[in-house]
Amino acid sequence: MDKEVSDQEQHSQELDLEEITRKISFLEKWREIFSYHRLGTNNTTPQGHEGKHRSADETEDGTGMLQSRGQGHLPSTSLCSISRPSIISSKLGGFPISLAMAAKLRQSLFGNTVHIFSCDWKKAYFKFHDPFSDLAFALEVGKGGARAIQMAVQVFIMKHLLFTRKGKDCSVHSLCEISKQQQKEVLAVALADILWAAGAAQKATICLVAEDTYVAATPNCPGDDVTERLQLFEFLEKEATEKFIYDHLQYFKEDGSHGVILLLCSLLFSRTFEGLQEDLDVTTTHLLQPSAGGFLCRQAVLNLILTGRASPNVFNGYQKGKSQELLHGVLTRSDVGYLRWDKDNLEGGSLTQVGSMLKTPKVPIWLCNINGNYSVLFSTNRQLLSDWKMERLFDLYFCSGQPWQKKPVFLTIDTHSHSWEEDQNGGGTHGPGRRLSPVEMAVRTKWREATIQWNGTIPFF
Repeated sequence: MDKEVSDQEQHSQELDLEEITRKISFLEKWREIFSYHRLGTNNTTPQGHEGKHRSADETEDGTGMLQSRGQGHLPSTSLCSISRPSIISSKLGGFPISLAMAAKLRQSLFGNTVHIFSCDWKKAYFKFHDPFSDLAFALEVGKGGARAIQMAVQVFIMKHLLFTRKGKDCSVHSLCEISKQQQKEVLAVALADILWAAGAAQKATICLVAEDTYVAATPNCPGDDVTERLQLFEFLEKEATEKFIYDHLQYFKEDGSHGVILLLCSLLFSRTFEGLQEDLDVTTTHLLQPSAGGFLCRQAVLNLILTGRASPNVFNGYQKGKSQELLHGVLTRSDVGYLRWDKDNLEGGSLTQVGSMLKTPKVPIWLCNINGNYSVLFSTNRQLLSDWKMERLFDLYFCSGQPWQKKPVFLTIDTHSHSWEEDQNGGGTHGPGRRLSPVEMAVRTKWREATIQWNGTIPFF
C-alpha cells in the first residue's frame, strides 16, 4: 500500500514537472515573439529613455496609440507582416557595406548596435495618392516614426511641383493634374535634391538592398534584413544622382521596399559619419529615439533633410547651454521651412524657439510639427516671403497627411485684422472666447496675432 502511494506521489510530481516545463516553454515562445517584434521593454527602452512615464495599466501598440492592457492585440507572427523586399543584384555595381560601416550606421541611428528598425519603419515607403485627384501631389503616409521623414520629403515634392517645374503654373489646380509619370519624376528629383544637399553639393550616396548578406549577424549586432545587405552607390554629379534614383525608383516607392529606411541610410552616408559628428552637439548623440516599441526622429534628422546639416536644434547659429556648452543650431536660410507648436511645451526660451532660418525659408513651404504630428503648410505665391506687402492678406494650404483628408484645406491669413473689427463685422470667429486650433497656433508662431479663416472647413482640433 505504501509503495502504491509512493508511486502515485512520484507520478503526480512527474506530471507537475511536465506541466511546469510546458508552461515555461509556452512563456518562452511568447517571449521570443515579443522580442522579435521589438515589444519587450528591456530591449526597446534603454535606461535614461527620454519619453514620458506611463501608468502600469497602459501600453502602446507600436504605432504610437495608447491602449489599456487587455484591450490590445495578442502578439502573433502576423503582427509585422511585410511584403517581400525589393532587392538588387549584387553585380549591379557600387560597393557592399562592411562590418565597420554597419556598426557606425547603427551607432549613429540608435546609439548602439543592438537595436534594429521596428515594424512601422520597415513598412514605410513613398507612395502617392491616385494621379489626377485632389491629392495627386501628396504622399500617403502611415503611422509611427517614419511618418516624419515622409512628410519632410513632401515639402520638397511641393517645392519642385510649385516652383521649379518649367512651363507649369503655380496653382493648386495644377497640383491636381499630376500624372503617374510626373509623380515618379518629382519623387526622384526631391530625393536627389535632399541627398545632394546632405553631401554638401559635392556628392551623394544611395543605398539599396542587395541579394547578398555582407555582414553576419551577432548577438551584439543582430540582423534586420536591411542594413547588413546594403549596397552603396556614390555619385559626384547631381544629375547622375537623380537619374540613378529614377531608374531604381521601385526600391523607394513599392510595398516592401523599405524605402524610408533606404533614404535615411543614404542620408547618413551622403553626409558621412565625420560630417554628422561635426553637426551634432552634446544634446544629441544619435538620430532616432526609442518610443513604444518603435523609434521617433530627433530634430537632427528633420534638419538634415530640410537643410543638409544634422543640426540638433532649431534656433539660428550657435548658443550656449545651461552648462555653457556650445549648442548647434541652423546656420543658413533653408530652401523650405519648419514650424513647431506643442501645447505641452510652448515656445519660451530661446533654445526652443524656431529661428528665422527655418521660419522664413526661400520658398513658402513649411514642414509643421504640431503636437508631434507632421503636416505641410504651403503657399502658391513665390513672392510671399520676399515682399512684406504680400503678408498683409494671403492664402495658405494645409495638408495633414491623415487618411481622412481628401483635399488640401484652404486657409486665409490676415495679419492686420483685430478681433473687435471682426466682431463689429459679424464675423466673430476669432473673438476672445474662441478656442484656437493647433493649426492656427502653429501659423501664429510665424505671424503673431494673425487671424485665420477656414473658408468652410471645420477647424482641426
